[in-house]
Amino acid sequence: MRIATWNVNSITSRLERLLAWLESSGTDVLCLQELKCTAEAFPAGPLRELGYEAAVNASGRWNGVAVLSRVGLEDPVVGLPGGPEYEGVTEPRAAGATCGGVRVWSVYVPNGREVGHPHFAYKLRWFAALRELAARESGERPFAILGDYNVAPTDEDVYDPAVFEGSTHVTPAEREALAELRAVGLADVVPRPLKYDRPYTYWDYRQLGFPKNKGMRIDLVYGNPAFEAAVKDAYVDREERKGKGASDHAPVVVDLEV
Repeated sequence: MRIATWNVNSITSRLERLLAWLESSGTDVLCLQELKCTAEAFPAGPLRELGYEAAVNASGRWNGVAVLSRVGLEDPVVGLPGGPEYEGVTEPRAAGATCGGVRVWSVYVPNGREVGHPHFAYKLRWFAALRELAARESGERPFAILGDYNVAPTDEDVYDPAVFEGSTHVTPAEREALAELRAVGLADVVPRPLKYDRPYTYWDYRQLGFPKNKGMRIDLVYGNPAFEAAVKDAYVDREERKGKGASDHAPVVVDLEV
């Protein structure tokens, strides 16, 4: 089974590339983030023509996640159970489903904006709810939370730690939230980079971030022991970050033997 996660940064803008990638990559299950569309505008028809069912959590021009599967889609859940609101709104940042016997969640963790901002506190509360979800659902069957975590786990996961000093994505509080999530029994499935020595997954559009490889590893796959044991390969598909109309994130692909 091939499972992937990809922040597409607008499924409407990226639809042609997404459909072509699904056909060429042989992906069975894809976790999508940052759909930037309503549930009604989600392109279920074109995806269904390729054989994919979808569990979609989307409500407008920001956020939005989905799980696509061509190996079955059972027990879908839309939204993070027990997740916090931000300014009175429950944002569409999580969706889960069981696909081919593997329980997966697609998550788009809040950005945090800046340290001390109410959105930063919201981000940490959101992580706490995600940890509770993982503790409940991570059992004997393969289980993984895939998506844009908006945190680089270590200094090795950013191109220059000095550039990010004092910013979100690298603070001790955010990294501690990741550590607490792993502490429920999850492992970080680190992909191969395919080029260079670091498996970055995000490169800013500005200042030639991708050509200069000024990246970050913030798109993560956290799996339980059954999931980790099934992993045969994992890599960052940098080719999808190239060219006109690319997302600023690349897909992270994981091959399982289940």
